[in-house]
Amino acid sequence: MQSILKHWPRIAVTLIPLLLALLHAAAIAPISVLHQLDDIGYDARLRATMPKTLDERIVIVDIDEKSLSELGRWPWGRNKLGALTDELFGRQKIALLGFDVVFAEADESSGLTRLNELARNELRDQPGFVEKLQQMQGLLDYDAAFAKSLENRAVVLGYYFTGDRDGHSSGVLPTPVMSKGALQGRSVRFTSWNGFGSNIAQIAKAAPMAGFFNSIPETDGVVRSLPLIAEHKGQYYESMALAMFRVLAGQPTVEPGFSQERMLSRNHQRLESIVLKLEGKKTLSIPVDDRVSTLVPFRGYGGQRGGSFKYISASDVLAGRLPAGSLRDKIVLVGTTAPGLVDLRVTPVGETYPGVETHANVLSGLLDGKVLVKPDYATGYEVFVLILAGLMLAFALPLLSAPWAVLLSATVILALVALNFWLYMAFGLVFPLASAIAMSLMAFALNMSYGYFVESRSKRKLASLFGTYVPPELVDEMVKNPDSYSMQASNKELTVMFCDMRGFTKMSEQMEPVALQILLNGVFSRLTSLIRANRGTIDKYMGDCVMAFWGAPVETPDHAHLAVKAALEMADAVHDINREHRARGIPEIGIGIGLNTGGMCVGDMGSNIRRSYTVIGDAVNLGARLEGLSKAYGVEIVASESTRGKAPEFVWQELDKVRVKGKEQAVAIFQPLAPAGQFSPESASELKTWGAFVKAYRTQDWDRSDVLLLNLLRSNAKKYLYQVYAERVAYMRLLPYDPAWDGATNFETK
Repeated sequence: MQSILKHWPRIAVTLIPLLLALLHAAAIAPISVLHQLDDIGYDARLRATMPKTLDERIVIVDIDEKSLSELGRWPWGRNKLGALTDELFGRQKIALLGFDVVFAEADESSGLTRLNELARNELRDQPGFVEKLQQMQGLLDYDAAFAKSLENRAVVLGYYFTGDRDGHSSGVLPTPVMSKGALQGRSVRFTSWNGFGSNIAQIAKAAPMAGFFNSIPETDGVVRSLPLIAEHKGQYYESMALAMFRVLAGQPTVEPGFSQERMLSRNHQRLESIVLKLEGKKTLSIPVDDRVSTLVPFRGYGGQRGGSFKYISASDVLAGRLPAGSLRDKIVLVGTTAPGLVDLRVTPVGETYPGVETHANVLSGLLDGKVLVKPDYATGYEVFVLILAGLMLAFALPLLSAPWAVLLSATVILALVALNFWLYMAFGLVFPLASAIAMSLMAFALNMSYGYFVESRSKRKLASLFGTYVPPELVDEMVKNPDSYSMQASNKELTVMFCDMRGFTKMSEQMEPVALQILLNGVFSRLTSLIRANRGTIDKYMGDCVMAFWGAPVETPDHAHLAVKAALEMADAVHDINREHRARGIPEIGIGIGLNTGGMCVGDMGSNIRRSYTVIGDAVNLGARLEGLSKAYGVEIVASESTRGKAPEFVWQELDKVRVKGKEQAVAIFQPLAPAGQFSPESASELKTWGAFVKAYRTQDWDRSDVLLLNLLRSNAKKYLYQVYAERVAYMRLLPYDPAWDGATNFETK
């Protein structure tokens, strides 16, 4: 929680794209470019995934330029269309015929109207004329002939709705597939028109099944969807593709399919599908969008002949050029690709796509049960995805480094694309994607920009302040969270180290100053690198002494452990240096290290002329005193009891209780021997004997002390510590027993 609060400005900046995307998704402040990107993405995905295969179930009889050339300009006499119908159902044995044309006016191309007028007027007295005309009525009434060809056959006529002719209507509409009562008062956003152009009554009566062939161009003029049901004056009518599908399915009834969300009131349950019900058979649900439309599931690329379905020239059918039964059980759509007849559309798969083929594609999708739809809950999905991805990025990006931020952003975008694509391929659901991707990219860009221009400035300032005092590795860690660090003094529990190198006075008498400087610098460099490797902060160099501390400015809970580890490694490094010195004939050096853990004041201290990031306090002074005691006990490292308590991972040997200058209370001092797992059984036995000796020594049991010391000296005669205590025991024997003695050694004058 603290980390989140610390980064709240960066989180707020990263939330800006989320807010904009939500306003767009909710249509409060729509961003047109995102709609365009969604359309472009949908079109590209459609082209990449469509089957590009021929659907052999559906055939398009094309009123093409060849047919117009052979049979004359459109419209043709209805006698030709009757002959075409008879040929298709008779010789070719088709299953269903749909007309993507409208027969809105009576056909007078035969001249029958004029002949009847002559029979009533100028030629009524012409011998035999009236009788002959009555005999030819059946041949010359092309509408009647066409209507007779349509009767009792599986034919679906076409018509169109209009909204720009002041409600003007012509022809006869088919029976509505659904009434307003079926909605039970619910609000549904049907595509609505106030006018229509339909077939004349004579033809409409002969073929009562009909469907509208309107499409819905998007704002960019591209046809991507077709309404399956449209509204006109409170009644609901089906599209041509749906009408043909219903004929093939046995003419099931059509009912609205509303969502069954129990949390929503009946008035808020939205139309999700249209349901086809056939008595005694399984119902079929066709998903629709909020306009009761379906996206056209294009099968292939379009030209003037789209390539998804077989095209046959109408003139070839009428001329009988097709072998009998060539179209057996096929579904036939009569339409046109001739440019002059203006039935070419701009679609995602072609700029001159035949309008008849859009209906064929929808019918093909209905037959396969593969319908593409942008559901009415697409807005809810978009909002949910935006909130999920946006909040994840907003709260995670400020906490990550640049490479991890790039990885997270890329992962989120890929996940959004993968989810969107999976829903499309598996369920035919089309959801918006551009807003989520744009939001993710913008969130990443703003987050990185804020980090560079705002936070980087504070980080550079922090690096400038601490770079003089703190190892670069810790500075790199600090700049990740610059607000947590300052030069202001504060009290903290830290571990301080004083390290003094012995033997340089003697070496200075034997070596040139420059050579001594090079040697000293080399030793300091090796020891300093060990301090830095263990996250220590170099305080200062004082001649041949170095001062360091752990736990600041970077919080380090295991500061005592790291300080002890560094001290042991430094002692080993001095041993290695001495081996090199012996090989080169250079005098050896010694080392004395004092360690103490306790409360200290740490911060930027000094004068206006010179300042330093350092530590002060009683605990620091004790650390300096302990370093001086290392020589008195012949050990390299002396640590306080507080340091020992904070670093239990090491094996410790108690050296003494001492009373040093500035401390009234005696303090126990210890020597770290090795990490617990690296201590040998022999050394452990020796340490146990030493513990027994210390106990005997503090109880003034000099006889037992002598025996234990003798055993210790036999096992390690060169250990200076044992020699020191041998002298002490010999001296203490001469003194009378002192019941007030606390076993401490006084160093108060040092």
